[in-house]
Amino acid sequence: MIDDKTLADHNLTRDEYDFIVKLIGREPNLTELGIFSVMWSEHCGYKSSKVYLKKFPTKGKYLIQGPGENAGVMDIGDGLAVVFKIESHNHPSYLEPYQGAATGVGGILRDIFTMGARPVAVLDSLRFGPLDKPKNRSVAEGVVSGISGYGNAFGVPTVGGEVYFHDCYSQNPLVNVCCVGLAEKDRIFLARAQGVGNAVIYVGAKTGRDGIHGATMASAEFGKETEQKRPNVQVGDPFKEKLLLEACLEVMAKGLVIGIQDMGAAGLTCSTTEMAAKSDTGMEINLDLVPQREEGMNPYEIMLSESQERMLIVTSQDKVKPLQDVFSKWDLEAVVIGKVTEDEQLKAYFHGELVIDIPVKAVVDLCPAYRRPVEAPAFVRRLARFKVPGMPPDLDLNQVFLQLVASPDIADKQWVFRQYDHMVQINTIVLPGADAAVLRLKGTKKGLAMTLDGNSLYAYLNPKRGGEIAVAEACRNLACAGAAPMGVTNCLNFGNPEKPEIMWQFKEAVEGIARACRQFDIPVTGGNVSFYNETEGQAVFPTPVLGIVGLVDDVATIPAAGFRGEREAIILLGENKEELGGSEYLKLVFDQEKGKAPELDFRSEKSVQEVCRQAIKQKLVRTAHDLSEGGLAVALAECSIKSKKGLGFEVKLNDPIRTDALLFGESQSRIILVAKEKNAGKILALARKMKVKAKVIGKTGGKKMVIWHRKKKVVDQPVELVRDAFKNSIPGYFKV
Repeated sequence: MIDDKTLADHNLTRDEYDFIVKLIGREPNLTELGIFSVMWSEHCGYKSSKVYLKKFPTKGKYLIQGPGENAGVMDIGDGLAVVFKIESHNHPSYLEPYQGAATGVGGILRDIFTMGARPVAVLDSLRFGPLDKPKNRSVAEGVVSGISGYGNAFGVPTVGGEVYFHDCYSQNPLVNVCCVGLAEKDRIFLARAQGVGNAVIYVGAKTGRDGIHGATMASAEFGKETEQKRPNVQVGDPFKEKLLLEACLEVMAKGLVIGIQDMGAAGLTCSTTEMAAKSDTGMEINLDLVPQREEGMNPYEIMLSESQERMLIVTSQDKVKPLQDVFSKWDLEAVVIGKVTEDEQLKAYFHGELVIDIPVKAVVDLCPAYRRPVEAPAFVRRLARFKVPGMPPDLDLNQVFLQLVASPDIADKQWVFRQYDHMVQINTIVLPGADAAVLRLKGTKKGLAMTLDGNSLYAYLNPKRGGEIAVAEACRNLACAGAAPMGVTNCLNFGNPEKPEIMWQFKEAVEGIARACRQFDIPVTGGNVSFYNETEGQAVFPTPVLGIVGLVDDVATIPAAGFRGEREAIILLGENKEELGGSEYLKLVFDQEKGKAPELDFRSEKSVQEVCRQAIKQKLVRTAHDLSEGGLAVALAECSIKSKKGLGFEVKLNDPIRTDALLFGESQSRIILVAKEKNAGKILALARKMKVKAKVIGKTGGKKMVIWHRKKKVVDQPVELVRDAFKNSIPGYFKV
């Protein structure tokens, strides 16, 4: 009988253990217990989340492969498919920031090329504690270095993402990495172990002791013993991964692969059991044949190691030699360690002894699914009842404008993305810092647009609305590049699901995302749930992050992120409302993270986006930028800051709402378009036709940023001063 301490060490309950005994018909040995532990962990088994994940729409007109594989696949025409996925590496990135982030990149790259796609872009969504604390600064620097070190060495451009700061992430940084790849749509490879008697081949790097129980670690809160978990973090080698990519794509192109899966979370355990379970087969392996870089490894360590840069391939016996020849050319191991069987069991031998004999479907498909208690936390109602204070009569909006532009969440993130090679592969058309990144699709006029979005404060105040807005803003960012959304991948970062209030946040956020995806008619192709982002009882804000890809029909029509010419018309699509709840302004001036998250009307949102896309398609738009954190004033400032000519603007507003809400409110469904004067009327006519509110609010030009409200000049700042505040504020940002 396994004792309670051993079960606790494996994050298994006594009831789960009893169920394991029932499934396999006997007491498991320690290695078998370890296998169930990692595969039934929250990270791999989704036991607290899968009852809600079923609410996501998973069908779409472009869909080739939805959830259940290493990555989602969408048909983008011209015989091509886009393959994309997002994953988290949160816990490892706190323990070992560089390696945690680096192996997060490595893992998501393998998810893409194991499908037969060449990775073409990486995006990352990062959350850190405030950088004025040395530990947070160390974590942030390590994470950014890890992402750049792995991605740059591997040779994939990091083209976009987001970076936010808050105290709740001080002991739980979030590192979400999305990878996008391209493949021939009729050459997609799946994780299958088909054909009884076919060879099971281990390829890539040798197995070590790094990363053992990494998946289990990611399925528990951190406590005072956090430092002891460092051995759970893997170590990556991007140069080895580059060789692995080229070798895998070559054997795929030569027709030498029947099924393939990377050894990610749970290592050899996940690849053997999942490939067999999906194929209604079994697998028999000899652990003595697994290439090892450390002496004296036992079956438990070999099966649960999460050493990086490894894959498992199934192929027919007659193709083993040519496959090995390819890997040998790339200086990589390719060792036959077993065969496919028909008994639906995973059997493993070590020194001639049978050490594992368990049904693969019990491991993969029969993980318990929990409908955990759900309860709305009292603070949500209390925060929503908060009434925004009146605008202080002595408040200097001109100075607030400057301080907002310099606030950490809004200010320039060039200190992050300048460390990334975003031009490798020479496909990047729209660079980091714009609403969406765009890659050219060689041989066509089309471009592939992509973005990551999520506002955790909105989700904290109203998880359902936060989920909806994350989808809407991502789609709005794509619209500003002229792209229509096609598919979604999501990373859902939450605290401990065993707490009813956390589970309520998760349920609400999922329902919001599901509703928004249906409104935009885009399927969820897969993603990742990251629970237990909590240390000593302090959880992160609920942080759903949405990665959405879309197509640009003609890259020649893509507008700039900044102003292009003097005296061009500035047009506002959408309606200004008096909404300050959850805004950067409320946090900056009143030190309050309260109020109601902005309203979202899907009909209005979709119409605004469609007007934007149509105007871009008709080549009427010179600049396009969506409104998000900081509101209208900050969006205008960003257009000016990103102007290659250093152009300012003058805007005159007459909306009958309080001035601070007009300038800095974060109402949704708004986009700034800039057009030559002769084309402004055409855009307004297009908006009228689609029943979208639109008006010319000012003109570009000059060297100052000027905003009037009801004939009173409320903002008047030199472009150079605002640009300096935006670009040089981190870490020494302005204080109110």
